[in-house]
Amino acid sequence: MQKEPKRILAVVTDLFFSVKLTDAAKRAGLALEFVKESEAVLEKAKDKPSLIILDLNFESANPLSLITSLKGNSATKGISLIGYLSHIQVELKQQAQDAGCDMVLARSAFSQNMPQIFKRHSG
Repeated sequence: MQKEPKRILAVVTDLFFSVKLTDAAKRAGLALEFVKESEAVLEKAKDKPSLIILDLNFESANPLSLITSLKGNSATKGISLIGYLSHIQVELKQQAQDAGCDMVLARSAFSQNMPQIFKRHSG
């Protein structure tokens, strides 16, 4: 009997970056699902993905309030959250960390470390 691959939710808008995420997830044996609305993220988080990736500049998804909601709910607070942003957005990085984001990386650092991050969350 084959085990279901662990799931990752990605709240991102950039199409090129989506391709990179999909490729890295496939290599790590993870199922990746893209979600665009915060309500959908909160609903799908109930199924306990191993990781949620957030583009902290995806304003329509309201990433900071999404982080607060996920970390404030006993059913979803254990899910790892990784946010990425531009390396110059120091204030946004601090706000995301204060909201409860487990790891906040510059987009370039996230890209560079994506294979290791995905491997860690693949079980």
